[in-house]
Amino acid sequence: MRKTLYLKFVLAYFIFGVFSFTIVTTFVPSLTREHLIREKAENIYAEATLIANTYAAGLYTSETDLETVKSHLDFLSVYLDSTIRIINPSGRLVLESNTPINVEEEVIIQGFDPTSTGNSYYMVNDFFGSFSSDMLSVFAPITSSYMVKGYVVIHCSMDKIQQSCNSLMNISYITLVILFLLSLIILIFFTEIVYVPLRKITYATEQYASGNMHYEFQVESDDEIGYLAACLNYMASEIAGAEDDQKKFVANVSHDFRSPLTSIRGYLEAMLDGTIPEEMHEKYIQIVLNETERLTKLTNSLLTLNNLNTKGMLLDRTDFNINQIIRNTATSFEGICRKKTIAIELILTGDEMYVNADIDKIQQVLYNLIDNAIKFSHNDSVIRVETSLKKNKLFVSVKDNGIGIPKDDLKMIWDRFYKSDLSRGKDKKGTGLGLSIVKEIINCHGEHINVISTEGVGSEFIFSLSLSADNEEED
Repeated sequence: MRKTLYLKFVLAYFIFGVFSFTIVTTFVPSLTREHLIREKAENIYAEATLIANTYAAGLYTSETDLETVKSHLDFLSVYLDSTIRIINPSGRLVLESNTPINVEEEVIIQGFDPTSTGNSYYMVNDFFGSFSSDMLSVFAPITSSYMVKGYVVIHCSMDKIQQSCNSLMNISYITLVILFLLSLIILIFFTEIVYVPLRKITYATEQYASGNMHYEFQVESDDEIGYLAACLNYMASEIAGAEDDQKKFVANVSHDFRSPLTSIRGYLEAMLDGTIPEEMHEKYIQIVLNETERLTKLTNSLLTLNNLNTKGMLLDRTDFNINQIIRNTATSFEGICRKKTIAIELILTGDEMYVNADIDKIQQVLYNLIDNAIKFSHNDSVIRVETSLKKNKLFVSVKDNGIGIPKDDLKMIWDRFYKSDLSRGKDKKGTGLGLSIVKEIINCHGEHINVISTEGVGSEFIFSLSLSADNEEED
């Protein structure tokens, strides 16, 4: 299709033209000529039969004289533009239109044989040598007392039939030319509607194959070709987006690994070469341990995300008391909350509330959300964790009164490694993967998570969970 599809269609167009012209010039003339001969023969045969049954029959029964029949034949020959003859079975010419009667001179048609036409009633030839060119000759027998007394033969010139045939053939040729031009319009239409869009699509695929996923093209069409082009454009944009995300991901991972590694190496070299005195080694070894802890946390987060994105990942779904998981998770932050004098307020629906989910992963979601809330909350503030029921779903809310999230950053907080400008100063050890993990876990459960945040006021994260079958029955 690269360079030959259009040529194939053009070649097919010209082959169609050549075959059409060949068929028209080879078969149509003979078929048209035969049709005109048959039609003319039928018309004059009817006249010959009428003459044989009236004027000619009266001549043989002595009801009409020769002169009277001759005058009628002369009139009819002018009307039919033909030559009319009355011939005896022996071949003797009795009368001929437009020829004077001469009873003394006998004219014999040599070889006259009315049976030579076979099953037909006409022949096309020189009529046993009577004419210098081919004539259409029609026979009609003259009968009397159940005997054939003679024949009425009407001769029509083939030149006139051929002229009619040529006129019809000219019409056929003109029609063929018109059809050929119309098919050329179809070829042009095909070029604009099919071939040109296909070339655009082909060139686009070449660009994509060479790695240029940002190449854009447009096909103005509402049919399957337009749909194919739109799908190809969408596919390329998705791949380009994925490539950009991959590059950004690698850059972020490299940056987040490089910083602690640089610190670790710098401190270790400083301790080895004596830049850092021995009495301060314990302090900087603790810093190195903190950096390794940060690397470990980053590596675990990356592995978690990779497992969550793996297709076909199975969740270990069970029915468990979400209220107890919330209480246990909140208790694990008791130490850090005491340091920042932050209180965690739990507003839970019922003493027990059973949901159906993966208990470990939901606990990780709660841990990440509460951890974030503590990081970005001011001292002496309150974090509220609340549950509510709505339409067979349990909604869990984690709300803080911290620094909030800027409006422009709300759509990007779920991206891997993303940190808003406000959070960078607060979260020195964060990986920027916490909310990405939360989003993936909730999505794996087929649930939703949303955020409501105002800069300088605080943020609220709300996610849904499916109730267990027992809780649904109680509702």
